Amino acid sequence: MAAPQPTNENSPGPGDNAFTAGPPESEAGGILTIDLSAIVANWRSLGRRTTPCECAAVIKANAYGCGIEQVAAALAKAGCKTFFVASLAEARRVRSVVQGHAVYVLNGLAPGTAPLFAEINARPVIGSLVELAEWDAFCTAQQWRGGAALHVDTGMNRLGITANEAAALAPRIRSENHGITLLMSHLACAELPEHPLNDRQIRLFREVRILYRGIPSSLANSSGVFLDAAAHCDMVRPGVALYGVNPTPGRPNPMRPVVELRARIVQIRNVPRGETIGYDGTWTAKRATRLAVIGIGYADGYLRAASASDQAPGGNAVIAGKRCPFAGRVSMDLMAIDVTDLPDAAARRGDFATLIGDDLSVDDVALAAGTIGYEVLTGLGHRYHRVYRTDE
Repeated sequence: MAAPQPTNENSPGPGDNAFTAGPPESEAGGILTIDLSAIVANWRSLGRRTTPCECAAVIKANAYGCGIEQVAAALAKAGCKTFFVASLAEARRVRSVVQGHAVYVLNGLAPGTAPLFAEINARPVIGSLVELAEWDAFCTAQQWRGGAALHVDTGMNRLGITANEAAALAPRIRSENHGITLLMSHLACAELPEHPLNDRQIRLFREVRILYRGIPSSLANSSGVFLDAAAHCDMVRPGVALYGVNPTPGRPNPMRPVVELRARIVQIRNVPRGETIGYDGTWTAKRATRLAVIGIGYADGYLRAASASDQAPGGNAVIAGKRCPFAGRVSMDLMAIDVTDLPDAAARRGDFATLIGDDLSVDDVALAAGTIGYEVLTGLGHRYHRVYRTDE
């Protein structure tokens, strides 16, 4: 049986600056607050850095866990004209709230799906000669003029035609109905500014762009925005930076935080010194310990890799304004937090622990779990009560 999906959000009324989705707050283990105004502010900030290039928005993976419909609508209202998603199903969700904007599907053209792209006026990102042949055949037979992107592999070695194949195809742009609305590639190491692959990819893509003069081009992702202007081309397409993750690791985060996650404390309990906590007994109380047990776990997308043990500290939560360490394994629906150092009445049943927010950023959570902010955000589950905030 498929997992239950969140209920439809309650549309804001006149003067409201928030609306909700998912189960009611009283029935949820946690509250996930998403600041749509911060997403818009981050998009505008990235756009200012790259003027006069167009700033598109990558909203794949449910807008990095933040809600694809809500984010698409907010960015479209703010002036974003071009969106990138991973799949045709995601493109369909964007089209349910946004009309008249370009929607590119990064994973390309699956066999037999060309009519479905036309149905919702989405554009495939063509990444192979086989895909191109199938798309061309459909466009010729149906006289479809919706356009497509051509993806050239410049060093990622994942999707895309080779530079030599792109050169061989270049004469087609002299045709009136060539159908290529965007030439693009993807940076592999943009978050490492000194990596030599960045320069190699920029140079190779520049050579291909010359052959496709007059066709808009795009190379830079979130971190690519902060590389030399040579990476910006005609369009940048930030993703994770829109949602508050630091696109410049090792330097101060230039983006506004977007997500706050709070989880309800379901029980306070005392554990004697020497007792173990949670599955497999990996964490041992080194003193008489007071625990706050909260009502979310890895089924809600909080990473099990952030578990604490006698060998590794694991993650933290903020309770009563203070960071408190995890105790034991993150389990499916529950996790324990050591609140021994808080005053006795500072943590009570029904209170909330902050897991993202206050002084715990998405990047902090990722570091504790040995991963990246992308995984933290895209794993955000559907069991939370979601609150969407907007200034408009």
